[in-house]
Amino acid sequence: MLLRLLEVLSGEQLPKPTKGRMRIHCLENVDKALQFLKEQRVHLENVGSHDIVDGNHRLTLGLVWTIILRFQIQDISVETEDNKEKKSAKDALLLWCQMKTAGYQNVNVHNFTTSWRDGLAFNAIIHKHRPDLVDMEALRRCNAHYNLQSAFNLAERELGLTKLLDPEDVNVDQPDEKSIITYVATFYHYFSKMKALAVEGKRIGKVLDAALEAEQLVERYETLAGELLGWIEQTILTLNDRQLANALAGVQNQLQAFNTYRTVEKPPKFMEKGNLEVLLFTIQSRMRANNQKVFVPREGKLISDINKAWERLEKAEHERELALRTELIRQEKLEQLAARFDRKAAMRETWLSENQRLVSQDNFGSDMSAVEAAVRKHEAIETDIVAYSERVQAVSAVAAELEAERYHDIRRVLARRNNVARLWDFLRQLLAARRERLLLHLELQKMLQDLAHLAGWMEEMKGRLQSQDFGKHLHGVDDLLQIHALVEADIAAQAERVRAVSAAAQRFALPGEGYKPCEPEVVRERVATLELRYRELVELAGQRRAKLEESRRFWKFFWDTGEEEAWMREQERLLSSEDVGRDLTSSLRLLSQHAAFRDELSGRAGPLQQALARGRGLVGEGHPRACEVGERVREVEGRWRALGELADERERRLRDAAGLFQFQAEAADVEAWLEDALRLASSPELGHDEYSTRSLARQHREVQEEVRSHRPAIAALHEQAGALPPAFAGAPGVAGRLPALERRYQELAAQTERRRQELQDALSLYTMRSEADACGLWVGEKEQWLHALLVPDKLEDLEVVQQRFETLEPEMNNLASRVAAVNRIADQLLATDRRNQESIRATREQLNARWERFRALADQKKEALTSALNIQNYHLECNETTSWMREKTKVIESTQGLGNDLAGVMALQRKLSGMERDLEAIEGKVRDLRAEAEKLAAEHPEQAPAILERLAAIEAVWDELCRCLRRREESLGEASKLQGFLRDLAAFQAWLSRTQTAVASEDVPATLAEAERLLSQHESIRKEIAHYGDDYRSTRAVGREVTRGQTDAQHVFLHQRLEALDTGWEELGRMWENRHHLLSQAFAFQLFLRDSKQVEGVLSTQEYALSHSELPSTLQGAEASVKKLEDFMATMEASGERVQGLVAAGRKLVAEGSLHADKVQETVDSVESRHKKNREAAQELLGRLRDNWELQRFLQDGQELTLWINEKMLTAQDVSYDEARNLHTKWQKHQAFAAELASNKGWLDKMGKEGQQLAAAKPELGAVVTEKLAVLRGLWDELETTTRTKARRLFDANRAELCAQSCAALRGWLAGVRAQLRSDDYGKDLTSVNILLNKQQMLEKQTAVREKEVEAIRAQAQALSREDASAAEVQGQVRAVEEQFLGLREPLRERRRKLLASKEEHQFNRDLEDEILWVKERRPLAVSTDHGKDLPSVQLLIKKNQTLQKELQGHEPRVEELLGRRGGLALPAERVRELREAWQELRLQAELRHQRLERAHAAQQFYCDAAEAEAWMGEQELHMMSQEKAKDELSAQAMVSKHLVLEQALRDYAHTVHQLSVQSRDMVAAGHPESERLTLRQGQVDKLYASLKDLAEERRAKLQEHQRLCQLKRDVDDLEQWISEREVVAASHELGQDYEHVTMLRDKFREFSRDTSSIGQERVDGVNGLADALIAAGHSENATVAEWKDGLNEAWADLLELIDTRSQMLAASYELHRFYHDARETLAQVQHKQKQLPDEVGRDLNTAEAMQRMHTTYEHDIQALSAQVRQVQEDAARLEKAYAGEKAADIRRHERAVSEAWAELRGSSQGRRRLLLDTVDKFRFLRAVRDLLLWMDGVRLQIEGQERPR
Repeated sequence: MLLRLLEVLSGEQLPKPTKGRMRIHCLENVDKALQFLKEQRVHLENVGSHDIVDGNHRLTLGLVWTIILRFQIQDISVETEDNKEKKSAKDALLLWCQMKTAGYQNVNVHNFTTSWRDGLAFNAIIHKHRPDLVDMEALRRCNAHYNLQSAFNLAERELGLTKLLDPEDVNVDQPDEKSIITYVATFYHYFSKMKALAVEGKRIGKVLDAALEAEQLVERYETLAGELLGWIEQTILTLNDRQLANALAGVQNQLQAFNTYRTVEKPPKFMEKGNLEVLLFTIQSRMRANNQKVFVPREGKLISDINKAWERLEKAEHERELALRTELIRQEKLEQLAARFDRKAAMRETWLSENQRLVSQDNFGSDMSAVEAAVRKHEAIETDIVAYSERVQAVSAVAAELEAERYHDIRRVLARRNNVARLWDFLRQLLAARRERLLLHLELQKMLQDLAHLAGWMEEMKGRLQSQDFGKHLHGVDDLLQIHALVEADIAAQAERVRAVSAAAQRFALPGEGYKPCEPEVVRERVATLELRYRELVELAGQRRAKLEESRRFWKFFWDTGEEEAWMREQERLLSSEDVGRDLTSSLRLLSQHAAFRDELSGRAGPLQQALARGRGLVGEGHPRACEVGERVREVEGRWRALGELADERERRLRDAAGLFQFQAEAADVEAWLEDALRLASSPELGHDEYSTRSLARQHREVQEEVRSHRPAIAALHEQAGALPPAFAGAPGVAGRLPALERRYQELAAQTERRRQELQDALSLYTMRSEADACGLWVGEKEQWLHALLVPDKLEDLEVVQQRFETLEPEMNNLASRVAAVNRIADQLLATDRRNQESIRATREQLNARWERFRALADQKKEALTSALNIQNYHLECNETTSWMREKTKVIESTQGLGNDLAGVMALQRKLSGMERDLEAIEGKVRDLRAEAEKLAAEHPEQAPAILERLAAIEAVWDELCRCLRRREESLGEASKLQGFLRDLAAFQAWLSRTQTAVASEDVPATLAEAERLLSQHESIRKEIAHYGDDYRSTRAVGREVTRGQTDAQHVFLHQRLEALDTGWEELGRMWENRHHLLSQAFAFQLFLRDSKQVEGVLSTQEYALSHSELPSTLQGAEASVKKLEDFMATMEASGERVQGLVAAGRKLVAEGSLHADKVQETVDSVESRHKKNREAAQELLGRLRDNWELQRFLQDGQELTLWINEKMLTAQDVSYDEARNLHTKWQKHQAFAAELASNKGWLDKMGKEGQQLAAAKPELGAVVTEKLAVLRGLWDELETTTRTKARRLFDANRAELCAQSCAALRGWLAGVRAQLRSDDYGKDLTSVNILLNKQQMLEKQTAVREKEVEAIRAQAQALSREDASAAEVQGQVRAVEEQFLGLREPLRERRRKLLASKEEHQFNRDLEDEILWVKERRPLAVSTDHGKDLPSVQLLIKKNQTLQKELQGHEPRVEELLGRRGGLALPAERVRELREAWQELRLQAELRHQRLERAHAAQQFYCDAAEAEAWMGEQELHMMSQEKAKDELSAQAMVSKHLVLEQALRDYAHTVHQLSVQSRDMVAAGHPESERLTLRQGQVDKLYASLKDLAEERRAKLQEHQRLCQLKRDVDDLEQWISEREVVAASHELGQDYEHVTMLRDKFREFSRDTSSIGQERVDGVNGLADALIAAGHSENATVAEWKDGLNEAWADLLELIDTRSQMLAASYELHRFYHDARETLAQVQHKQKQLPDEVGRDLNTAEAMQRMHTTYEHDIQALSAQVRQVQEDAARLEKAYAGEKAADIRRHERAVSEAWAELRGSSQGRRRLLLDTVDKFRFLRAVRDLLLWMDGVRLQIEGQERPR
């Protein structure tokens, strides 16, 4: 709004406002407005952008009034009539109002308040300038509201003045003066502008006439140019029209019209074009004279455009002429071609008619020879006609060419061509018809001839097929078959020929229309006879082939069986051989041969069986010789079977022999290999160095690998020996060979292992020695270098040496590892190698000794180097600190001229803003140097004086700096206090502005991390605000004291600043709360979004899991599914809490009115709905799974019970109880079996009950459950029946014996139990006690079982006593057992009590020891002094300590419970006290460690922040130190802008540095153990920040210098480009084509020269001035600037020289072309006069005299040409001297032509004058003669007269 207001009031364009509603955007827009006001020299006192944005009403109104005063009122001035005194602003406006309202009744303007209340003054001003708008008579002073309303409405409606006031604003007791001034100023500006417009109108009128005239000329030029261009374009279109006449006469007419255009129409337009150029020159000349902008025709109507159009016209004209000439030639050629066509067409028509008559005749003959002769004649005719086709085509080609060329009489041509083509086609048709007839005759004769030939051939074949020779053997039959095949092939081939002849005859045999060369009946008879004979021949051929095939089969069978029989006889002889080979090779060869024989045998089996099958087939067919065939078949089959048996026997013998030979060969190979390997393994060679030993070890590894690889070969030999047949297995070369091989192999394995160890020891020894030698060599080199090393004095040399030492350390570390490796190898060798122990020890000790000496030497040299470096760094820091303090001293001294008033104090504040912080950093630096000097002096006594001297010099400079500062503070006096206040106020306001900017941020976080970060930053701002509260209150108190009683403007402004400070402080609090509320809501919303995404993911997972569940078919699967679902539902319940929390959070957000309430509510509803559905689905699925689990459990129980019953049924059915042996054991087992049945009866009952409940609860499962229960009950009943039967039979077998055995067994068991109970062992520790307790429990269980057994025995004894009276002994035994069993109960209970007491005691001791051990394990963590080296490690340690504290908190109830445990136990007091003390100490140490870690965390956080600050400043320093230079002005401007942004960021970063300083001061004040390091670190940061600011200022200056350089470069380049463009014109070689052209060029170039000189000189002077300014300012690129300047001046001088040269050339060209023009003009005039010279001389004296007078006049006329001729001759003589060559000859030619014409004219004139004189003399003479004759006649008449004298 402020920017728009300024644009409206000032009428200037301001920068575009920054879009955005954030505070920073508002501040930036206000800064733009304030900057514009400063540029307009508007003084703004104490108004800042933050005051306007923060809504300071007073300052805002003051700013608005200042703007109005500057742009609306300040420029008002009125001159009085009397003294010409000028008044300004308010007084001038008041005077203007008084002048305008003077004379109006009741209007008295003497101020800007009450004088305007009645509204008459406003109306009077309007009436003064526009009396038509206001009726002053109708206005009354008493009606002020109406007057004001009327004036305001009139001003707004008629004058367009904004209604700034309302009547209620003015019609008050004391109207606002500024408002009325503002409104009245709008009247002033409006009416002043109206007056100015009237004056300007009069002035403008004087210019309009000239402008109108020029405009008319311009319109005329535009019209003429448009018309000319239109004519040119239209003419070009006409000339480009290629629709030429298609006849010779038409083209000739068009060519005549074109010549008329060139001679009649074009010349006037050419004159019009020249007139246009003259008109344009006139227009431009007048506009320059009137100081108007020179008219330049718009694009398309320039002279150059007209010239280009004219060139295109001439080009089109040339092309038109060429087209017409070409078309004329073409038409002439077409006429000649048409004549040739007519001549050829007539010749072709005659020839075609004659040949048609020849072809129409048929005379073919009646035999073959005559027809062939007719064919040859016809072919000759065809050849002639075909040869003639080219001539006919030539006629068509000529016609086509005429048609292609669009001949005008093409219709006639095409008609005649078509006639020729028609005649040609008809001739060809006649020829083709005659050829068809002739061919029919020829085919008929051929067909008849073929019929005769075929009949003869068939007779011959019939005789051959009737032969009775069918062969005497196989080859004879095959030969006959081949001959018969050829005959059949001939017959088949002739079949095609017969069919062809028949087909050919059909066309002659069929009756019908058409040409027939003979009668069809004759042809049909001949064809029928031929076909009958052919069929007979085919039948004879088939019969003969069948007989031949039958003969071949018979002889083929005997042939095949004979061959097979011969082969079998040969193979039987071979298979009977006893040769099985002499060795493995021959045996394998025989085997391969036998395998080949087997293959051959298999291959021959098939053909043999086929031959035999054919023989049996012949027998079955009843062949005449079937008996011979059958005998042959049986004989061959028997021989084939015998051959197979021989082959099998032969193969067995060969394989046995091959196995023996194979075994012998492999055994021999293994023996040979064992010899070689044993020889290698027994070698004493161990190598003479590391390389040779390593090679031997590698070879030995290969030998070992070979030994291991031969183990399978020996095992294979055993297998081969076992597979040999008994005859071969007992052979001497087999039985005793394998044990010897085994012994040799074992010997070889042991020898290779021994040699491997020897080689390994030797290799280790050589390796150790080589490593020791290498290490010794390196140590020797480095020792030599260290002994020769001298510590240099210069810092650069020290740094080089230090760098070499830094490279030495990794080498030493590497060597240390190598030395350690040598020691390890030596230890290993000493343990294994007994031969070289002394050498090994000596090598190791020597190497270790050298290594220790070298390390000591290196440490000594490094310590000396470090000391020297410390001294040099000390001196370097002393120099830097001294320079730093001297710079600050100069800064303090530069403020001597400031501080005399408040403005000076404010300037001093800006000058010394960072001085105190710099002094604190300097003081810390001096302190550090003092400590460093003391340390170095103690370490280096020999250099102590120099060190202390440097320290004294630094302290002296420091004291001087402090004294200078104190003197400055003393000299300022009270101003010092005011300076401090202003500095604090400025710093606080800067902080307040930055904080408000930060708090006013409208950034809305888009993620949870961003929300947390913004909220954390906001909380840190709150802490910072609280921290600055004391500064605000102290600043406010000092401000009240400073401004108390002060009324000057500066102190009033200071008071306003304090009020703005109060407003800003309060506004900051409100803004923080609002921002905190917004961020809290955003954080809660982002947290809600995160939780909602997680919850929705969980719900989606739940939905997927619930929708993809199936019912398992096994109990384990059902249990797993139920458990899985229950676990899943447990997780659902856990996630349900998250859902409820999410819902509660969402509803809270909705209730708080969050910006995203709709989205939150939608998400809450969706989550609640999905969660409810998931819970319902889970409950439903759980019900189904549980039902399935119950069913599967029931079925599983049923299955188990069924298996158990079946198992027990097998036991119950065992009937081996008929002997008394082990009867008691069997009875006991049966009793246990019965007891087991009784105990498991509840299993069945339970299943029945569960089944009924399951069927009742789940009716759909009733059928399955009922069926299963029925099966189980049936099985159980059967088992019980079987068990009772077995018990009865067992008991009845031998009751007394059974009872006695049972009692004896019980007595034995009771004796063992009593022995256990008498034991005094109650356990020595917790483990043994637990073991005894387990035994006790097992004993008690056995007692319970035995008690049931005793009861069973008692029942048996009672039953036995009832049946047998002699069973008293058995009853006594039973009672004794019962008494012993009852006496066992009390000892059992007593032992159990004692065991439990022992367990409690041992358990307590175990717990106590465990807790003490646990505390001891945690104690090292609590008392650790490791506080971390960096921030991550400290944070990790804090997390570990927090974990420890949580463990202590969680373990405390356990310890308290243990310490509070009481009872009858004898507690170990010392161990309890030890646990209590250790526990308390552990808690205390954990808390102390927490405190130490917190301090360490604060320090490390500070170091990390300081490192980040240094890193940031380091990056900025790199930017500041960058040597990058811009390439052009835009990039230079961009770099300056970028640097300004960096400087602003650097100024903003002061807050971060200040925060670091506050943190360090707080930690130092709190007594942090690293206070010294913290102070030093902060000093480094402050120093780096100060140096960075200095770098920024230097770089800004350099960038601005470079920007000015780039601006100069831009100007130089632009000017050089302009000069180069001008040089193009100036260097043009265009000197004109004729006199008019060169005149135009000369005039234009004169104008170009004037413009270039004036504009160019001004621009060159400007650039030279800028360059001189840069050089004078000492720019770093002075040489480059001077070079640019010199280059520019040289280019300018060259341009001026070119302009001068071209002016001279144009002048010379002008003289030359003027000479040519004058010469041509003079020559034309002379020739014209020559033509005017008449030939006649008069018919008489009068006409001759008239002719003479006319010639005299003519001579006077040509006498006037003599001056022109002389001028031409003089110009030619002058120009001949200036030119040479062709131009000189041309000049002479022109001069000679004029001279010759002039001489000829003069000669002609003189000759005519003489002729006329002669003629006049002649006519005078004749007249005198005639007169004399007349006189003589008269005299004669008088003499001859009759009259006589009187």
